[in-house]
Amino acid sequence: MTGTTPAPFTAADHTARMERAVRSAADAGLAGLLVAPGPDMVWLTGYTPTAVTERLTVLVLAPGRDPVLVVPTLEAPDAEHAVGAGALTLRDWTDGTDPYAVTAALLDGDGRFGISDNTWAMHLLGFQRTLPGTSYASLTDALPMLRAVKDTAELELLAAAGAAADATFEEIRKVPFAGRRESDVGQDLAGLLRRFGHSQVDFTIVGSGPNGANPHHEVGDRVIRDGDMVVLDFGGLKDGYGSDTTRTVHVGEPTAEERRVHDVVRAAQEAGFRAVRPGAACQDVDRAARAVITDAGYGAYFIHRTGHGIGVTTHEPPYMIEGEEQPLVPGMCFSVEPGIYLPGRFGVRIEDIVTVTEDGGRRLNNTTREMVIVD
Repeated sequence: MTGTTPAPFTAADHTARMERAVRSAADAGLAGLLVAPGPDMVWLTGYTPTAVTERLTVLVLAPGRDPVLVVPTLEAPDAEHAVGAGALTLRDWTDGTDPYAVTAALLDGDGRFGISDNTWAMHLLGFQRTLPGTSYASLTDALPMLRAVKDTAELELLAAAGAAADATFEEIRKVPFAGRRESDVGQDLAGLLRRFGHSQVDFTIVGSGPNGANPHHEVGDRVIRDGDMVVLDFGGLKDGYGSDTTRTVHVGEPTAEERRVHDVVRAAQEAGFRAVRPGAACQDVDRAARAVITDAGYGAYFIHRTGHGIGVTTHEPPYMIEGEEQPLVPGMCFSVEPGIYLPGRFGVRIEDIVTVTEDGGRRLNNTTREMVIVD
């Protein structure tokens, strides 16, 4: 698979993201944001510490103030080379000093702050101890839309990651399944994802026969047999953006029941996709897919949400689940992945990444959703 190397994000891109984050925080009634190393920091600044340790690193964003990155002194040279460093003030601290006091000087002592979900508890407790008048809300709860709406460049990266995952499926369907372990096929999947440009493989689920009834089985030593249904769910990061797709294949000819279950899931996946449009609620996608499976008599066997967001991580807000009333907005990207799981027998799941357009939705995965027969 060939393609042009995507243009890297610039300092201006990261500046715009930080400015947007500050506006969103103010609109949400927050005094600011505290962002720990992880996907939010990468998206906002382009900075990834060499190693995440007990030493505090935190990005402080607040209305009316320039962004500040608090870093250990020994890591400041790396932080200075981050793509977004030009828009940041670096405030370093040395071992033996109190990093929470350094950070506290940047904060409203009575404010409520959004804090990234993956912040270590020891750091949150340090902020609370130093500034007992402050309070905190997770970014997922306070600003669920922070990274949810992708710009044109991000959509192109997600589409390229989806195309690479599609190319992986087209190759994996050619390999022998019967007589090989799930782990063997999983290694094939990982190798193909890397061959088609992925720098990181996050998961390679190969659920054969009864293992397919466990949605997160991943891989094991079970030998795949003729007559098995096999769930293949795989993805990772390509050029910093995620892929995630699922197809369910069959080794040899399926039974009439296996075909029926696969057809029901395929119809449910189509219904979920057709429900995607601006202004619809996230839960509407779940309801549309779930109704097809329930009407077919398999409602008790669809045991997870219909989808999750994707971007610089393979799982992030928004979530396509009952009770999520967040309206869909053009530029959102998420999975549509209904499934049926019959304990002790087999499972079926079909998944595409979908982006919301001005008048509906567009799939970023385009391999066949018909049942594929493998050897």
